[in-house]
Amino acid sequence: MKITATNLPEVKIVEPLVFGDDRGFFLESWNRQSFAAHGIDVDFVQDNHSKSDKGVLRGIHYQIGKGQGKLVRVAAGSVFDVAVDLRKSSPRFGRHTHCVLSAENKKMLWIPEGFGHAFLALEEDSEFLYKCTDFFSRDDERAVLWSDPDIAIDWPLDDPQDILLSEKDRNAPLLKDAETYP
Repeated sequence: MKITATNLPEVKIVEPLVFGDDRGFFLESWNRQSFAAHGIDVDFVQDNHSKSDKGVLRGIHYQIGKGQGKLVRVAAGSVFDVAVDLRKSSPRFGRHTHCVLSAENKKMLWIPEGFGHAFLALEEDSEFLYKCTDFFSRDDERAVLWSDPDIAIDWPLDDPQDILLSEKDRNAPLLKDAETYP
């Protein structure tokens, strides 16, 4: 397993070893010992699975109080995946990193607590899997506007009018107005 830091050093790209032959492939998506050896020593308590059509954008989501670390990957299709540093005490506050996760490249992204998360489905029927270090809490759920100019994510969109957003994501506050981590 290869784990490398992004421009936000706490956020890691995980490339599992993939063993394939004419029958298909095998990979290990989680191994506590391997991840701990790379500084990711966490307990997961919840697994989530979502499916999105091309153009669906989800996020930038996070939880305050009951923060969540997430290990994310794609089982079908592909997504443009983004993590945003939401820790006011961080010298990288408001900065983001991104990568393409796909069923083909089998990469994963580790997003620790203190970071917001968003993704844009690049293909129809993109299936997204994520392991979480804490349970979902509607009372602690927060969002930042996906198009916040201070974060300046360069989403791979031909026309921003083509994206599909939830009402919550369409009306999320700007980072300067959002509740963030200390």
